[in-house]
Amino acid sequence: MFQNFRLTMAWLHTWFGLVLGFVLMVVFFFGSLSVFDREIDRWAIPESRFAPQPMPSFDRVLQPVFKAMTKPDAANIEAARERVNGPMADSFPVVNSWGAYTTHRDPVLSVFTSFVLPHAKQADDVVWGSLTIDPRDGRPLPQDHLKIGSQFFYPLHYSLNLHWKNLGTWIVGFAALIMLVALVSGVVMHRKIFRELFTFRPKKHTQRSALDLHNLTGVVALPFHFIFALSGLVIFGGIYFPVTHTQLEPLHELHEQHEAMETGLPAQRAGQPAALASVDAMVAEAQRRWAAKGMAGEVGFLSVQHVGDANAYVSIYRAGTDRVTLTGEGMHFKGSSGALIREDPPVTAVAGINNFLTGLHLQHFRHWLLRWLYVLGGLSGCVCIATGFIFFVEKRKRQHAKQGLSGARWVDALAVTTVTGMLIATMAVLIANRLLPGDLPARGDWEQYGFWGAWLLAFAHALWRTAPVSEGRIAPAWGEQCWAVAALAITAVLLNWASTGDHLLSTLGRAYWPVAGVDLALLASAALAVLAARRLGRRARLASSSPVAEAAHA
Repeated sequence: MFQNFRLTMAWLHTWFGLVLGFVLMVVFFFGSLSVFDREIDRWAIPESRFAPQPMPSFDRVLQPVFKAMTKPDAANIEAARERVNGPMADSFPVVNSWGAYTTHRDPVLSVFTSFVLPHAKQADDVVWGSLTIDPRDGRPLPQDHLKIGSQFFYPLHYSLNLHWKNLGTWIVGFAALIMLVALVSGVVMHRKIFRELFTFRPKKHTQRSALDLHNLTGVVALPFHFIFALSGLVIFGGIYFPVTHTQLEPLHELHEQHEAMETGLPAQRAGQPAALASVDAMVAEAQRRWAAKGMAGEVGFLSVQHVGDANAYVSIYRAGTDRVTLTGEGMHFKGSSGALIREDPPVTAVAGINNFLTGLHLQHFRHWLLRWLYVLGGLSGCVCIATGFIFFVEKRKRQHAKQGLSGARWVDALAVTTVTGMLIATMAVLIANRLLPGDLPARGDWEQYGFWGAWLLAFAHALWRTAPVSEGRIAPAWGEQCWAVAALAITAVLLNWASTGDHLLSTLGRAYWPVAGVDLALLASAALAVLAARRLGRRARLASSSPVAEAAHA
C-alpha cells in the first residue's frame, strides 16, 4: 500500500490521530481539570468553602446520619425498576451496608448506604442512597447542587458522561489504545525526533509553527502520555475484559464462599440481629496498628457490611496520601464486638504493579508540585492535539478549495468546537453555577444543560464561521471564540465575587487557594485567549491585505 514502513506509520498517525483526537482532546483537558476537582467543587459550592476535614467520629456524627437514611436516591430507584420482578417496593427495610469516603482535599464528606432490593431478579442485588454532609456536625448539603469538579468534569474525562452500557468508557478506552499506536507511530515517522525536541519557530507560517509545536509537545510529554494512556486502560480492564461477569459468573457464589473462609469476612447475613460496637474504638485500633508499621495516617474509607446483623463487620482503610501507590492497609473488625478479624496482607507483585499504576493515574497523594506537573502534562497533550488539527487543515485547505472539497472546512469546524468550544462550555457551566438560584429544583441538571447548550452553540458558530476555509482562507471562528472565552472567564470571576463576596484580594489574603486558584486560572485563561485572538487577528489582516502574504503565512 505504501512505499515503506515509515509512510505507513505516517498514514496511521495522521488518520487515527485525527478521528480520535477529538475524543482525546476532551480526555486530556478534563483530566487536567480533574487534578483539582475538589478545589473546583469548593468554588462551585460556597457552602463547602472551609478547611479539609478528617474522617469524623462514627459514633457521634456518622451513625446518626446513616440511621436517618431510610431510602435510596430517587434516580437509583427508577434505574432499578427493570431489575425487579413486579412493581417496585415502597420501602427498603434491609440495609446492606454503610460507607463514608474522604480525601485530604475534601472539606465535605460523601456517605452512602446500600439497601437490599426487594423482589430482585438477581440475588443480593442492592440499590444505593447517598448524601454529602458537613463532617463537623453531620448537616447534609443540598443534593441537587452539582459538584462540577468531581461529579461532572472528572467522569467526563473517562466516560464522556455517556453512561448507557458504559458506552463512553468504551469510546475513551478505544481512543486510549489508538493513542498508544499514535505515540509509537509518531516516534517512527519522525527520524529527527531529538532535534525536533528543541525546535520551535513561532514566527514562521502557520503550518510550520503548528507542526513544530505539535512535535515539541508530543516529544517532551511522550512518557507522560504513554504512561497515562496505559494506566487508564489498566484501571478499566475489568470493563473491557469482563471475565468475572461473563465466563466466571457460574463460579461467583463458590468464590464468595471460598473468600469468606480464607479471610474470615462473612459473605452473607446470619439472620440474627446484633448491635454495633464502638466504631471509634476500632478506628483507634486501626490507627495504632498503622503507626506501628510506620504508616501513621487518617482514615480515607470506612464501611460497615451486613448492617444490624450478627455477621456485621467494619472495614477501615488508610487514606495513603504519603505514597503514590494506591494502598489502603485495610483492617477488618467484627461489628458486634470490635475484635480484629483480619489485617490485609501485603499484596502480590502483580497486584502491587496494578496498585502503583492506579495510584499514579488517580493521584490521591499529597504532593502539590507533582499535581501541577500532571496539569502541565495534560495541557501539553491538548496543545499537541490542537496543533495537529491546525496542521492538517493548513496543509490541505488550498488543495481542497481548488478541488471543490469541504473536508478541510469540516475538520476545522470540529477542531474549533473541540478546542475553543470546549473552553466556552467550561466557562458556561461555571457561569450557570453562579447565576442559577440556590433553591432551583434540579439545579445541577440545569448547570449541565448550560454546558451542553453552550458547546452546541459553539459548534453552530464554528460551522458558520469556517466557511472561508472552503476558499483556502483563514477561518475567523478561532479568533471570535477566543474573545468569547476571555469574556466568559472574566465574567465567571466577577460573578463569584458578586454572589459570594470571595473576591481575589479576600481569598489571596486568607491564603484560601482552592477558590483563589480557580479565579487565577480563569484570569490566566482569559489573558491567553486575548493573546491568541490578537495574534489570529493580525494574521487574518495580513492575509486579507496580500494574497502572497496569505500563501506565506496561512
